[in-house]
Amino acid sequence: MAETLRVARLFFVLLVLVTTGRWLMGTFGVPYEKGHHIFSIVILTTFACLFYGAFTRRWLDYRLIQAVLLGVVMGLASQILILVLTALSYALGLDTYFNHPTALNAPEALSFGKAMGVRLTGLIGNSIGAGITTALGWALGGLLPRQ
Repeated sequence: MAETLRVARLFFVLLVLVTTGRWLMGTFGVPYEKGHHIFSIVILTTFACLFYGAFTRRWLDYRLIQAVLLGVVMGLASQILILVLTALSYALGLDTYFNHPTALNAPEALSFGKAMGVRLTGLIGNSIGAGITTALGWALGGLLPRQ
């Protein structure tokens, strides 16, 4: 696990930067419709999984299961951060991009309990999805040249 966390350091730095940007845009009142796509944690995680899957296969000789584990760890980290910031948004009574109805796939504002249910579903589903995306990246990694 230590090796997985070491390899993912760049992702974690980018995750903090994107999350900070997303939090600030929401708290400074940039309308969700105008700014949600600028700092997207899910898009960051998706591209990171694809690239990490490919590069770790070709240049670190990762087996498929190692790459998938790395992707699941990155997906879990992203989703835990989203879940925590959603809870924090509700606890502080703030309107952020984390508790916006569109971000929660809802037509109107959700209660804290329902929002946490949505986020827990995302934690499971998106973490699995990150592993699958990393497997796809790993498969594409065969196209990269050797060092």
